[in-house]
Formats: sequence, C-alpha cells, structure tokens
Amino acid sequence: MTGAEAATLLYDPRDPATIADPYPAFRLMREREPVHWCAPLRGHVLTRYAEVRPLLGDPRLSADRITPFANALKPEERRGAAALIDMLTRWAVFVDPPDHTRLRRLLNAGFTPRAVERLAPGVRLVVDRLIDKVADQGRMDLIGDFAYPLPATVIAILIGAPAADIDLFKKWSDDLAGFVGSAVARPGRRETAARAACDMAGYFRDLVAERRAKPGDDIIDDLIAARGAGGALTEDELVATSVLLLFAGHETTTHLIGNGVLALLKHPREMAKLSAKPELMPRAVEEMLRYDGPVMALTRVAREDMEIACKRIGAGELLFLMVNAANRDPAAFPDPDAFRTERDAPNLAFGFGPHYCLGAPLARLEAKIAVERLLARLGPIEATGPAPEWQDTLVLRGMKEFRIAFRPAPAASKS
Repeated sequence: MTGAEAATLLYDPRDPATIADPYPAFRLMREREPVHWCAPLRGHVLTRYAEVRPLLGDPRLSADRITPFANALKPEERRGAAALIDMLTRWAVFVDPPDHTRLRRLLNAGFTPRAVERLAPGVRLVVDRLIDKVADQGRMDLIGDFAYPLPATVIAILIGAPAADIDLFKKWSDDLAGFVGSAVARPGRRETAARAACDMAGYFRDLVAERRAKPGDDIIDDLIAARGAGGALTEDELVATSVLLLFAGHETTTHLIGNGVLALLKHPREMAKLSAKPELMPRAVEEMLRYDGPVMALTRVAREDMEIACKRIGAGELLFLMVNAANRDPAAFPDPDAFRTERDAPNLAFGFGPHYCLGAPLARLEAKIAVERLLARLGPIEATGPAPEWQDTLVLRGMKEFRIAFRPAPAASKS
C-alpha cells in the first residue's frame, strides 16, 4: 500500500463529512484494509460481512465494554461516574453469558413477534394522531414531530409511564446517547450521561415501587413477576432494565424511520412503487435497515489474543463491528449501494447471535406502520430546508432533525 493510499484510509469518525456519509470510507476500508486500526477510537474497525457476522457471536469476544472503561478511569472520575457505571453493567447488551442468558430469558416473553403484533392497533392509533397534528401544515420536522414521539409514546405505554413524560425521556436519552453511542466529538459526554443515569434510575426506582404497591398490566409488572432458573430480577436489575427498554426502545426506531424516509426520498421510483404496493412494506423496512440502518456499529472487547483477516488483535483491545458497512458489502449483497424495495436478503442491522436485538420485532412493526401511513396520508413528500444534520454518535446513526414538505392526501385515506 502506498503512502497516499494509507492516508486515504484514515477513518475519522469526528469528521462532519464522514458523519454525514460514512459509506465511502467504509468502502475503502472494506476493499483495502478490512481490519483497520482507528486512532481516534483506539480500536479496530471491521467492515466486511465475512468477519462481522461470525464475530457478533464469537465467544472469544466480550460485549462488556463498560468494565474496561471503568477500570481505566482515575479514582475521582470513577466516583463521579459510579451511578452510570453501575447501571450500564446491568444492561443485557453489555453482559456476557451466563448472566446474559439469565437476563435474556426473563425478558423474552414480552417481545415475541406474537406479543408485539398485538400492539399494532395501538401503534396505528398513535401514528395517525401524530399525523393529524401536522397534516394541515404541509410541513414538519420528521424527527421531532413524528419519528421520535411515536416510539417514545409506545414505549411509555409499554412500561406504564405517563405519556406526558416523553420530553423528559428525550432529554435523558439524548444525554445518555452521547456516551453509549460513542460520540467522540462531544465534550463532557461522560458527566452529562452520569447525571442522566442518576435521574433515570430515580424515576424508575419510584415507578417500580409504585407497581409493587399497586400492580398494573405492563412490562414493568411482567419484569417484577418474571422468574427463571436463576430467580427473579434484583431491584437494581429491574431499574437498569427499565432504563434500557426506554432508551433502546425508541432510539433505534426513531432513526430507522428517519433514515428510511430519507432513503425513499433519494429513490423516488422506489417510493412510488411502495406507495402503489403497500404489501411490499415488510421487505422495504428490511431494505431500510440494510441500506442505512440505525445501529452503525456494535462494540466488542477481545478476551484473548487472536488473528482476524491477517491482523493481530491483542487481548483487551476494542473491535468496532461496523454492521452498516457489512450491510453494504458487495460480497454479501449484489449492487449494495442501490436501494431496492423488493430486495429479499437478511441483514445485520439488529445484530446476530446471542445479543440479537430483543426489540427488533417492535421496531419493525412501528416502522412498517409509520412509513405506510405517512405515504398513504401525506401524499407526495419532499425534503425541504438545509441538509439534515447528523448526530455525532458512532454506534447509533440518525439525524437531529429532518424537514419535509407534503400535500395531504384526501381525508378518505385515514380509513
């Protein structure tokens, strides 16, 4: 490799152009250096499907990146982040077997496809109410007016929290996303996330206490009642899991809807095809996930020395498994940079293996209904205003806002 080629391969996740469109950098790394040491991230960036997919389930890798982070802190820093560390170490996404297996079994019942499908009428109702608020205006911020409040409202209903609190949820989630999402360009992200963790823990500790005193019929009650071979969830696990459900339950869906609508606007023929054939929506959602999914990377830590694609990985080193890059790998997906509504190919947007996203069925359902109703009720949609500004997180991929204009379809389409 020449010096010029090596310089071209410099992947800087802090660069605004790379944040807006990481796919050219992914393509170069995939072709020339599929296991790339990234200095700003202090870890290896992997971009090929052939490595990413099997490594997502490889027992030589750990999902626990919180413990190494905590161990690297100075004593005073660790004290300041104690609540954040304590909460995140109990999140199932950062826990390895056998504890992960126990947590997963306790959580599974509420997120089966059949259980999620029963939520469809309620999701549709929330979607139509959000569209009603903006239908006469002819324009909206797709993120702030629709893609965020939809899953936030649905998850609030699921956990039995007041819908009036979704503004609080957004603030806490944004503050937490700056840390969990690896926002390498955001100063003070650890301190901000630590404050959010304290506030969220207090909120859900009170909510759990209320449910113990007066049981209801939501996921918090299910979690309290859940029993498995290893017993019930502890109080701290209940609180941490509730926070995880709130955070993960809407962040990914918000960006799935936003990124998906943007992809359709960039491919008007595909949008027209989907409007004419709404039965294609399940495949279209899968293509949205593949083409520009809401989870860009999944992070793992090497448990031992290993070699991947002729590169040595040392024990304790970070690996950033770039699922969005793998989902554009031409070795796995023909013509991967084309958005095809009728493409039928499994993707890695929700991971693979033991940590496959528990909420994937709910995210798919919400995106399917949301995009279907948008196209049916708002008629021709077009982007307006300045180019969308993207969040600077590495793990999550989504826009801060996305202005669109539309001409409402006839009222009959609400039926």
